[in-house]
Amino acid sequence: MRLTLRRRALLAAPAALLAAPALGQGTSPGAWPQRPIRIVVPFGGGGGSDVTTRIIAPRLQDVLGQPVVIENRAGAGGVVGTDYVAKQPPTGDVFVLATLSPIGLAPGLPTPMPFDPIRDLTPVAPTVFVPIGLAITQRGVTARTAQEFVALMKARPGFYQYGSSGVGSSGHIAAATFAIKTGTEAIHVPYRGGGQVFTALQSGEIHYCADIASLLKPFHDAGTARIIFMATDDRSSLVPDVPTAREAGMPDYKAYSWYGIFGPAGLARPIVDRMAQALETVLSDATIKRRFEEMGTPAMTGWNPDRFAAYVREENATWAPLVRSLNIRE
Repeated sequence: MRLTLRRRALLAAPAALLAAPALGQGTSPGAWPQRPIRIVVPFGGGGGSDVTTRIIAPRLQDVLGQPVVIENRAGAGGVVGTDYVAKQPPTGDVFVLATLSPIGLAPGLPTPMPFDPIRDLTPVAPTVFVPIGLAITQRGVTARTAQEFVALMKARPGFYQYGSSGVGSSGHIAAATFAIKTGTEAIHVPYRGGGQVFTALQSGEIHYCADIASLLKPFHDAGTARIIFMATDDRSSLVPDVPTAREAGMPDYKAYSWYGIFGPAGLARPIVDRMAQALETVLSDATIKRRFEEMGTPAMTGWNPDRFAAYVREENATWAPLVRSLNIRE
């Protein structure tokens, strides 16, 4: 499926879903929350999920009328923090901004998962859709295009290294898939968050990584790194000089992510609906919507919990077998 079509499906909800009731029947909007709310970000600071949560949290706090506290619990490509929330009591006090990584990608890796993404979490609502690009360091790497970089990698198998926010993260799978699709060999270096990955990329500690265009753009513009393609159908308005994967000679290359709010399994439906309604209000705010557009990660508005739950099941069923078939190692 072409990414443009998938993005349209993600960002446009049927009218029937938009008309779905925002609150559980017979539940007062003021019944929850009564205490501060924690949102766990399962990655370190400076990455896309961390930035996204910090954009949403202040407005969400206003809408819900309770403090919203962000807590970073990095490790294992988002698995550690997501597992932490999966094991909490479903009281409505703690949520996680999980990504495609622990929901659909990590389950396809050899390491056993400490939780079941479908059974042990309650999907609430998506937040943003995340197109991914691949960037190479300009410290000691002379390549300017994907073809030139592939030639360098083939000339020195196993020499080049790529970084990610952890095993099973979207950056890990996207970068590993690049090596597999191009018939090259590279070494994975996991970090605890996107900030560390970008520091390593600029210094030449790693040779390439995959991430959001807006986070890579400052290094691209400064000349410390170079985005060699975007895994999208059309060129990104953020980096119009960067070719698509198809233009770069990889028409079958596929990489994207999304971020969504989840609670522990068993979370009461009135809480789920109230939180989903609040997130819809926040994501529909013109200022916040524009901020995400500027980041190249469009807000996923017009969803309800049932539609998001169905999408989560679909993504898990699609990506886990795909990752397994690629035989990606840690």
